[in-house]
Amino acid sequence: MKHHHLSIIAVGHATSIFLAISFALCVVFDLIFPQHAMYGSWQKLLPGFEWISWKSVFLGLTESYGYGWYIALIWVPVYNVVMSRCDRCEAGD
Repeated sequence: MKHHHLSIIAVGHATSIFLAISFALCVVFDLIFPQHAMYGSWQKLLPGFEWISWKSVFLGLTESYGYGWYIALIWVPVYNVVMSRCDRCEAGD
């Protein structure tokens, strides 16, 4: 069975948008429920992030988007190599 290779462009944008939306939702959650805020975690994960300013939120969105590309740039080639090896193993059966 032939498997399709993943597109690094599609996975990069999809993962990046997912992480940016997740970050934005967490900021909104922190504003609504400050007693359960996790901005301390964002400060550790996102260099330069401070609570709360428009500059910091924009920086957090940008860095979240960048982390999505970091994940895609590692994940997609690894996935494609593994799947191509699986295809060769199945063809040899």
